Amino acid sequence: MKLAKRVAQITPSKTLAITAKAKELRSEGYDVVGLGAGEPDFNTPQHIIDAAVKAMKEGQTKYTAAAGIPELKKAICEKLQRDNNITYKPSQIVVCNGAKHALYNLFQAIVDPGDEIIVPIPYWVSYPEMITLADGVPVFVEGSEENEFKITPEQLRAAITDKTRAVIINSPSNPTGSVYTREELEGLAQVCIEKQILMVSDEIYEKLIYDGQEHVSIASLSPEAYELTVVINGMSKPYSMTGWRIGYAAGNEALIKAMTNLSSHSTSNPTTFAQYGALAALEGSQESLEMMKAEFDKRRKAVVKLMNDIEGIHCVEPKGAFYLFANVSEAMKKGGYSDVDEWAQALLEKEYVALIPGSGFGAPNHIRISYATSLEQLEKGIARIKKFVEEN
Repeated sequence: MKLAKRVAQITPSKTLAITAKAKELRSEGYDVVGLGAGEPDFNTPQHIIDAAVKAMKEGQTKYTAAAGIPELKKAICEKLQRDNNITYKPSQIVVCNGAKHALYNLFQAIVDPGDEIIVPIPYWVSYPEMITLADGVPVFVEGSEENEFKITPEQLRAAITDKTRAVIINSPSNPTGSVYTREELEGLAQVCIEKQILMVSDEIYEKLIYDGQEHVSIASLSPEAYELTVVINGMSKPYSMTGWRIGYAAGNEALIKAMTNLSSHSTSNPTTFAQYGALAALEGSQESLEMMKAEFDKRRKAVVKLMNDIEGIHCVEPKGAFYLFANVSEAMKKGGYSDVDEWAQALLEKEYVALIPGSGFGAPNHIRISYATSLEQLEKGIARIKKFVEEN
């Protein structure tokens, strides 16, 4: 069967082989420790579940407006004002089927064939694919490990051409957990304002920040930055609502209208009762979020120490999200492995630990470990990693 060229351009996931092998080993009865989860290991808070159930019982099971119910858009505006000091009107908000859907629609709305989007390395795996599907060109800029994987204004300026449409800023970051400071964001914003390029601010992990770090939305820095920023956020990470698929975008009214039109011809609307759950998440108690964050912080500290105690592995302490991005280049070299994918595959087959190789994030010397799993599992998994490195 002949397939469209756009589908053929999509790069197969680097993690598919690891995931398939892990499932196969589990089915055969092996005790596989999974350290790759990209979602909290807590259930959705009960008051959010109750709100969705109530909505269904009251008949909220039909279509809504493509951009979301008015109550939720209003609550998002209030959240952005309260938490981020940014003022938006409901007409500047579109609710989507997850933050990923918001990003997809955004690139479809702003990218013409050949337009360039600057993507810092390491990057979330879907950024380049979404840009490519919009007939755009991802332009990669590598953040150094010495700078906690963050790019500098000088690097950004050097990457901008007359085809540059936007730059992606993901803070806190997946996969690194890095957090940009206010001063760092001001430097990046200054370049974008000077060059008049959009800033795509992916803030999905904003609530998961540690060590007294401050989350700053680049849109809040100045009126000029506000005009050039599209904020992407959602319910998945802070409220453990990954399966609910509720995200949103906030930005220029004309752009939001274009994204809404795309939704109207693709998904119609976000799941109706899930929107009422999201409303309860934003307006209700934040106690569960704080509990989850405290547990993640406890695991984070333990994992950093345990991983840095392994000879041949070192990692920067993450300041946000729930990922550790570890450099395993010395361990790979010692074991005679040609690349990180081969190293991760051998780790799974010999010690039954499944994690995500950094090649999928544009970082071939690294691995991503998620600490969105129990401390017991983390300790067991890292002990096996240590054994694997020492014996190879």
